[in-house]
Amino acid sequence: MSAQHAQTPVPALLSLRAIGDIRAALRSGHGFPSYRKFFEADLQHALETSTETDLNAVAAVIVDYWGRIRLYQNPDFDIAVQEGIHLTVQLKREAQDQ
Repeated sequence: MSAQHAQTPVPALLSLRAIGDIRAALRSGHGFPSYRKFFEADLQHALETSTETDLNAVAAVIVDYWGRIRLYQNPDFDIAVQEGIHLTVQLKREAQDQ
């Protein structure tokens, strides 16, 4: 492990113990801007299609957005997004040259 990487400050993880915590994190900008709207729509759909005895779809939505917020908090996330954008631009240019 390099000294530079070891010295990179790691932000404290948000407490995501309830749906309200996920909503607050999304309102605070932890995630892509569309996540806030999609979380509410996905949660509503899961609630409407679930039964009283099977709330697996609701749990899946909560776990999914919990994971998205955690990924967004990863210090290497921005680097990975930029690498993906760069690769996409490069592939588009190569396709146009052919």
